[in-house]
Amino acid sequence: MTDSDVDVLVLRRGTHGMPADDYAAALRDRLPDHRIERARTPRAERELAERARVVTSTDIDVDLVDRADRLELFAGVAAGYGHLPLDELAERGVAVTNASGIHAPNIAEQVIGYVLAHVRRLRTAIRRQERSEWRHFQMKELQGSTVTVVGMGAIGRAILKRVSAFEVDTVGVRYTPEKGGPADEVIGFDEDALHEALADTDYLLIAAPLTDATRGLIGEAELDTLPPDAFLVNVGRGPIVDTDALLGALRRNSIDGAALDVTDPEPLPDDHPLWDLENVLVTPHNAGHSPRLYERLADIVAGNVERLDDGADPEDLENLVRAPE
Repeated sequence: MTDSDVDVLVLRRGTHGMPADDYAAALRDRLPDHRIERARTPRAERELAERARVVTSTDIDVDLVDRADRLELFAGVAAGYGHLPLDELAERGVAVTNASGIHAPNIAEQVIGYVLAHVRRLRTAIRRQERSEWRHFQMKELQGSTVTVVGMGAIGRAILKRVSAFEVDTVGVRYTPEKGGPADEVIGFDEDALHEALADTDYLLIAAPLTDATRGLIGEAELDTLPPDAFLVNVGRGPIVDTDALLGALRRNSIDGAALDVTDPEPLPDDHPLWDLENVLVTPHNAGHSPRLYERLADIVAGNVERLDDGADPEDLENLVRAPE
């Protein structure tokens, strides 16, 4: 390696409003004997990419990939990777990893927050407090209910682990149900099995990625199968739930409410009717934020840099989503 070589290049765009400088600092703490650079301008990105072994950011454009002759790894900072130029990276011999798992604790906590706020009607309490109105209201208990979690990746497993402490019955939905998981029952995406589960579901928590199998998974038929007192949470991707079908179900009280950190469309237009429903809580796709985000991400990326140092095969990289060709 020459003095001009760069071990890890952090591109200028941060995530969740957190400066990329903090990410670079976390990498330097873990890789003190490596050269970590943080590009601050488009020109710096272009020049440093030509000498970088690893590039990490939310995204990378094809022009930058073409410049990066030394590049061995692009480390994405999100769990999703469908927006990345995967084919171009693979053709250039570049492995691609994602940030799967780093969001699990905080997103799981947010899901539990949504559920408890609904169960104990905390939004009603807040509205009455704003009016200085001392008036009792009735609430529910989470204990003894049935919770169905769609998606049993790191986030889904973290949700199941936490919600199980409330003494509920749990159902997990995943592509490969034979792998099991931390749920009382694990099923696949078979339509009949899914509807059997939905018919007994009090809380439907969606934490799956968007794929051909999950796009539109929860539509009018599925919402009609849910009990009228069911509550839906979506922290996966907006198009997993049919927005029009959900809006109709909420308006006619076919389900009791919803909490949405992701929507379709996204961002949710300011004149969208979902904003006006009292039984809907919308947050702007920020369940993934945590002050510990870069620490967890830097652990993964630094570990992969050390694996590359040791001559590891790309297949041995943590969170590999695309191997080089």
